[in-house]
Amino acid sequence: MIKTVPTKPFADQKPGTSGLRKKVPVFQQKNYSENFIQSIFDSLEGFKGKTLVIGGDGRFHNREVIQTAVKMAAANGFGRVLVGQGGLLSTPAASHVIRKHKAFGGIVLSASHNPGGPDGDFGIKYNISNGGPAPEKITEAVFARTKVIDRYLISDAPDVALDRIGTNEIEGMRVQVFDPVADYQALMEELFDFDVIRDMFAGTFRMRFDAMHAITGPYARAILEKTLGAPEGTVVNGTPLPDFGGHHPDPNLVHAKALHDLMMAKEAPDFGAASDGDGDRNLIIGRNIFVTPSDSLALLSANAHLAPGYAKGIAGIARSMPTSMAADRVAERLKVKCYETPTGWKFFGNLLDAGLATICGEESAGTGSNHVREKDGLWAVLLWLNILGKRKESVENIVFQHWRDYGRNFYTRHDYEEVDTERANGLMNHIRGFLGKTDIPPLGSKTLVKSDDFAYHDPVDQSDSKGQGLRFLFKDGSRIIYRLSGTGTAGATIRVYIERYEPDPAKQGGDTQAALSDLIAIARNLAEIETRTGRSAPTVIT
Repeated sequence: MIKTVPTKPFADQKPGTSGLRKKVPVFQQKNYSENFIQSIFDSLEGFKGKTLVIGGDGRFHNREVIQTAVKMAAANGFGRVLVGQGGLLSTPAASHVIRKHKAFGGIVLSASHNPGGPDGDFGIKYNISNGGPAPEKITEAVFARTKVIDRYLISDAPDVALDRIGTNEIEGMRVQVFDPVADYQALMEELFDFDVIRDMFAGTFRMRFDAMHAITGPYARAILEKTLGAPEGTVVNGTPLPDFGGHHPDPNLVHAKALHDLMMAKEAPDFGAASDGDGDRNLIIGRNIFVTPSDSLALLSANAHLAPGYAKGIAGIARSMPTSMAADRVAERLKVKCYETPTGWKFFGNLLDAGLATICGEESAGTGSNHVREKDGLWAVLLWLNILGKRKESVENIVFQHWRDYGRNFYTRHDYEEVDTERANGLMNHIRGFLGKTDIPPLGSKTLVKSDDFAYHDPVDQSDSKGQGLRFLFKDGSRIIYRLSGTGTAGATIRVYIERYEPDPAKQGGDTQAALSDLIAIARNLAEIETRTGRSAPTVIT
């Protein structure tokens, strides 16, 4: 039976760039998840009888909200729901399933790379029919609805047997529990030369994939070990756990330190990789070399033609504004356009749908292509493996050769996490006061040619996005960028991006932080970071 349940609005349900993210206890409040899900449905039109995809990354509270979402979908008139077995579905796989089965949209339950567990983070986001995150016009409509919602619809049917593949029915709506890996693996087999990769594993090639007890474990085991022949044990931390094994599922050099240390050891494997909570980010490390996400984007774009799915070339590259300009040089060589967008994968969707870009990337370890409308961690790993198998060179040699050909963009990101929100906003307002000026003492000998608050005009839908990050661009091509991140759930994260281009191969070696030391000092002094935040050092450096 369908029930209409009276409710009252919550004041804090404004979606960010990746949906609504809060601490688990917030979502556990009575009617909290129900209000947000109903607000999504109330903001959509034309879904009666259509298909909805539902899944998540397996974090704490995932199964409970999936049961709620399924029963609410039935009560609101969807005709079919596709649910990943066990409630599991990586974000890129969800995007593919939406596209393949021509679903109306999908509800993805994840807080991406944020920590899980009873006191950790949780999130709900809506993806549209192209498989990508909802655009701002939808998220704004959802937020507006959350402020006035007074009821939600839900079926009182029993819980769905999430662990058993098969079909159920609720209020006339079909509920299909499906293998979350199968469709995604079939797509990867279309894009990449599995025979080349299989031959590489049959030889002396060794790799380590750290799934971080997150969603990509089942995908990596099925593809890398069972299909491509990597030895059992290649995938570590491969069982998704509600608290990610007590670890932080962010594939960076801090939280994946064990992988980094292994890859820098004397007997290191040839290739190391990791993915995050919901499977949309990646970490790439070769023996003795960490490949920055920005360099990885450039290298994948330059070598994509070695994989069958991209053999005809790429139409264009898109990168988020804070991502290094290494990809721009590849685009110039390939005679295609490189689009600079705000941070947030939804900004790539229009470019991909219009055929203007083929490969996209963000410095925050997200890379993907037009195969889905989300970033895709395992896709990036498989493309790297395809390139390694075809070129028969080490990661280190491929990277060094790329730098010799294109020049090296020394690049780093300094994160100051969980800063008091008022202090963080004060710091950004302080920096804003310098925009448009040229005589700024903290810049030292650097010649400033432009400073602005980045704005983006979408070439496809003609929409405008403003206030996307404070940029300081220097005559020598260096950049300093400041942004407040929208992916955390406590306080504010200040992100500082620092970049310098070096065309001379003789000067391309050495430590990144040392190479950027003068710009790092300028960035800290300009923003008065220590004084305004009380932090003497970043929380994370990547």
